[in-house]
Amino acid sequence: MSRIGLCTIVEAARSKQPHTTVSTEPLILIVEDDVGTRVFYRDALSRAGFRTVEAHNGYQALEKAQTASPNAVLTDLAVPGLDGFEFCRALQQSPLTRAIPILAITGHSGYLEEPDRIRDAGISHVLVKPCAGDVIAEHLRRLLRQEPAVPTR
Repeated sequence: MSRIGLCTIVEAARSKQPHTTVSTEPLILIVEDDVGTRVFYRDALSRAGFRTVEAHNGYQALEKAQTASPNAVLTDLAVPGLDGFEFCRALQQSPLTRAIPILAITGHSGYLEEPDRIRDAGISHVLVKPCAGDVIAEHLRRLLRQEPAVPTR
């Protein structure tokens, strides 16, 4: 066998070995029951440099929070199963997930009139829909840096 042939075989064997890469982009768990809205969030966050994992209800979100170990959560407050408040409270009760910052987003501005309920659920900040993708991404960046949120209207 020629030396070139041996090198080719070695290179072929190397190319079949799994590549392990560690991603530095933060992982965001998106919890939203509306498919179109969930895709909008996923695309906006991807463009902003985030990785995402998705859930369409509170039960699925709780499972994914425990298995995927997201850096932050973006959740609608009105999702099926465990609603957003119950899901957030469940995150706070687990040592595996209690430190995950939570950005809630809702179409019900009345929730803003319930600051105790928001705080008790462990929610870091609430945005009211509709909300631009770049605004959501910036709030997530602030949460990940542990900076106070800037009020939005």
